[in-house]
Amino acid sequence: MAAEDRAKRVPTGASGIVRPPRYRLDQPKPPRRRLLPEYDPESFGRLSERIARFLGTWRFIAWMTLFIFVWVVWNAFGPVALRFDGYPFIFLTLMLSLQASYAAPLILLAQNRQTDRDRVTYEQDRKQNERSIADTEYLTREIASLRMGLGEVATRDWIRSELEDLVRDLDDRRTPFPAESDEDR
Repeated sequence: MAAEDRAKRVPTGASGIVRPPRYRLDQPKPPRRRLLPEYDPESFGRLSERIARFLGTWRFIAWMTLFIFVWVVWNAFGPVALRFDGYPFIFLTLMLSLQASYAAPLILLAQNRQTDRDRVTYEQDRKQNERSIADTEYLTREIASLRMGLGEVATRDWIRSELEDLVRDLDDRRTPFPAESDEDR
């Protein structure tokens, strides 16, 4: 019975404080319940970019102008019984304000994503420029060392001039001897 009582007891520390159960580190934690629904931020960002791109086109402006024009004409000159928004067009103003209140954050989100992409692109360009500069400096040093090494190498022109000098020296040495006749040969 004493062993069963010890097994049923809640684990306590030396001070007698009840400790919460420990989780095993080699196993994942159980998923927590969330109050808000989960979404993929990347797909939401792509959607916001597509909406922002559409809001920045002439096609959107043309459709919005046509929509507002039809709205105003219908509510100003349409049958009185079928008009749903009177002259100050308060409902139209409310709809446009609602559209603007959603469009502005979507455009800002798209701009933030573009800024992040630009930052990555600039960083990659900067690293590429650094590599190009390092490569150029390396090639410059190699060319300089080749030029210095070439100063000590016998070039074709130098060898030709040396051979011409030797031929001249041989010709100069030959002149003191008596001229040989063709018969002696």
